[in-house]
Amino acid sequence: MTNRTHVLLWTDTPAAYAAAIADAGLGDRVIVETLKRSEMPSPAQCANVEAMLAWGAPAGVLPGMAKLRWAQSLTAGVEGWFALPDLPAGLTLTCARGTHRESMPENILGALFHIAKPYAAIAQTPPGQWVRRMAMPLAGKTLGILGLGAIGQDLARMASAIGMRVIGTRRGKAAVDHAEVYPPERTDEVLAQSDFVVLLLPATPETDNFINAERLAKMKPSAWLLNFGRGHLIKDEDLIAACKGKTIAGAILDVFRTEPLPAEHPFWRAEGIMVLPHIGGGHPARDSVVARLFVDNLSRFLDGRPLRELVDRNAGY
Repeated sequence: MTNRTHVLLWTDTPAAYAAAIADAGLGDRVIVETLKRSEMPSPAQCANVEAMLAWGAPAGVLPGMAKLRWAQSLTAGVEGWFALPDLPAGLTLTCARGTHRESMPENILGALFHIAKPYAAIAQTPPGQWVRRMAMPLAGKTLGILGLGAIGQDLARMASAIGMRVIGTRRGKAAVDHAEVYPPERTDEVLAQSDFVVLLLPATPETDNFINAERLAKMKPSAWLLNFGRGHLIKDEDLIAACKGKTIAGAILDVFRTEPLPAEHPFWRAEGIMVLPHIGGGHPARDSVVARLFVDNLSRFLDGRPLRELVDRNAGY
């Protein structure tokens, strides 16, 4: 076959994606090239590439790819793509939405258990000292999930299995198993009822500083905030003040506006705040998970069929 589609794998770990293309029997329909994240496409690659897998691209690159019709983001969040001043209007963009669901719900549950169970404190007790500590039951507590997407729905299923009541927000009227669904405009009701609030919202202009002093004041003084969504969802100084002033009990944060979180950031030393080094979506075989989505989309692209996990430019995700 001579009219093969040029595909660029712009990632430091292309092996899983190249193997998935071969395993899917698409090798004779494409010409695959690889590029490290630190490298820039050659003039020939810019001239020929029609489909691309990438974390993103520097400004000035995409307009020079005259044949590029589809880009698959390696991340679920696409705010970096939208930040480009020259993102081509006609470029179809898909994201890795849902690929964190094999690890993130478990990691969020781990954070809940860390709050409720005293194992970490017991581990720090000097050997030989018998210090009784009381574990908090999670059964019967209310878990509020802001953003009942794929990950939120899996988390709802797992949390309900251990006896938690789950409520949350979601656009649209579709029901969600194991959770009571509220529209976004009723977020304050979810905050007021929840013992734990998990942020899984996308990054959009509407969600910037979504959790501020006003919304934190809606939460119970005994409630915890867990952010596994996007760093910009929280107004940092308001959260620090809320934890210090006991407006809420505390927070576990896995995502930040700047990553790695700078050593001088006050989150590191703030009372009641635990900093995690963005471990929520990590998975030992994440490339293989994303490769399944990419190859499915590549097959659809080659056949002219609708792609999965399309990004809605109007919605911002």
